[in-house]
Amino acid sequence: MTGYWILPNSPRAESNINNSVILTLDHIRQRLAGTRLPSNPVDIVMPPGSSRWPEPMREQLSGTLKPAGVLVPIIEHGAELSVLLTQRSAELKHHAGQVSFPGGRMEEHDANVEATALRETAEEIGIEAHDVSVLGYLQTMPTITGYAVTPVVGLVSSTVELKIDPTEVEYTFEVPLSYLLDRKNDVRSEWEAHGRKVPMVEFHWEDERIWGATAFMILSLRKILV
Repeated sequence: MTGYWILPNSPRAESNINNSVILTLDHIRQRLAGTRLPSNPVDIVMPPGSSRWPEPMREQLSGTLKPAGVLVPIIEHGAELSVLLTQRSAELKHHAGQVSFPGGRMEEHDANVEATALRETAEEIGIEAHDVSVLGYLQTMPTITGYAVTPVVGLVSSTVELKIDPTEVEYTFEVPLSYLLDRKNDVRSEWEAHGRKVPMVEFHWEDERIWGATAFMILSLRKILV
């Protein structure tokens, strides 16, 4: 079987006889070690291919943005790793009913967007900052709702008990990291914006659809790890 397998306790990343990439936790740490928290939380990087997007959409994404942070929680299950995601409440103002990483808007009392991501994660699903080992950061990206979002990648133990705030999150679920790193699982789709169809990649895991900004964050993580 081809694809990506996660062996957290192995000393290095290597290829096995089936041409699968064995991605170790040490390898993940090494790949993310060179990443840094942005000094300017609204210093965004536009997604690849954005130059072909409709002009009104590009202007919207490059306008005045509010800083925000999300946590990309990697859960360790012995010899396997998975990524924790949330299904947002249908009652929320932004991205209602969508799959996302826990996180939100930066507040004045937050020291930086990492603090924002950890605070929001604790509020939404009960994972406290001391339960997260921060591994690194992904590039800050814009969203159509007017935010500059910095993803913080963190390792979380599987023994952590979640405490979900139902006003923000309906439920959580996990997807094997190996599934998200395997390009065979990319689903090509389109999103209509300003009368034009914009191509995008999404993931379908069981009954869940992972798309939009969340899918782009996963692709950004894959670009660093693989």
